[in-house]
Amino acid sequence: MSALTRCLEEEAAAIAAAAQRLDSDQVEAALSLLNNCRERRGKLVVTGVGKSGIVARKIAATFCSIGLTAVFLNPTDALHGDLGIVAADDVALLLSNSGETEELLAILPHLKRRGTGRIALVGRLNSSLAAGCDVALDGSVDREVCPLNLAPTASTAVAMAIGDALAAVWMERCGISPEDFAINHPAGALGRQLTLTVADLMVPAAELSPLNPQARLPEVIAKLTEGSPARGSLGAAWVHGSRDRGQLGGLITDGDLRRTLQRHGPQEWAGITALEMATVAPITTTPGALAAEALELMERNPRQAISVLPVVDPQNSEKLLGLLRLHDLVQAGFTSNQS
Repeated sequence: MSALTRCLEEEAAAIAAAAQRLDSDQVEAALSLLNNCRERRGKLVVTGVGKSGIVARKIAATFCSIGLTAVFLNPTDALHGDLGIVAADDVALLLSNSGETEELLAILPHLKRRGTGRIALVGRLNSSLAAGCDVALDGSVDREVCPLNLAPTASTAVAMAIGDALAAVWMERCGISPEDFAINHPAGALGRQLTLTVADLMVPAAELSPLNPQARLPEVIAKLTEGSPARGSLGAAWVHGSRDRGQLGGLITDGDLRRTLQRHGPQEWAGITALEMATVAPITTTPGALAAEALELMERNPRQAISVLPVVDPQNSEKLLGLLRLHDLVQAGFTSNQS
């Protein structure tokens, strides 16, 4: 066994031992405080000094990501004005391996005075910090992984693991859904899948002047090449209806143009109209549809790839609001089977 493997196994064993030592009543009390905090629209204030402070920052970030507002409070700055961030409806989670960290003990009376709920995550249950809190969670370890038994290693791993476990159980009990999670992760793959809509990615109709149904081949080619002033060639152009210039009469893509030229001899090209080239009843989507759903719609028939979807008014399917390109979906991070 390598030294590295041994250290990892010792840290894993420390976490397993901590799981056995935790008092279930204290754990339930901590979860109750966190749940009440959410119901009262309070926040979790996590604090610690040194390496415990680094762990505290991570725990705060984890709770923020799953829907409970959380902040890290530097205990030294707290005594010089930053205590103003703490309110009665909040819960404070205080991390200290010794349970005797001076900076944390100094702010404890002020948290009590505010009526703030207090959870201690400590390495010694018979410590001053544990005695001054409503709940005390045992994060003790027999020894550090450090060969000198000095550098915070196993103790910080245990504190981090307990913080993660609290977050996971709180998340489960509150019924946090993938949709809830995605709200705080809009740039992640899940966030994009569950939050980005067609309206976020489409080219607005205001940027796309339509073709007259009777327009001829040169004008169609020019429009396909011109595209949108803001985005350049789109690989598609739309034909307005006979009743209204805002009405979608048809869609012409590069593929429609090629297929039309294949069906007609060169001697007929001059007489072909835009409406004859267009797909007059294209598959459409709406602005409020999820972008992921639109991509699925594009790829539903692999033998007839769709690269552009008209976006229409959900109350009036003939009114064009924009065009959604496969290119924009891929650029936004969606994976296409066509690409």
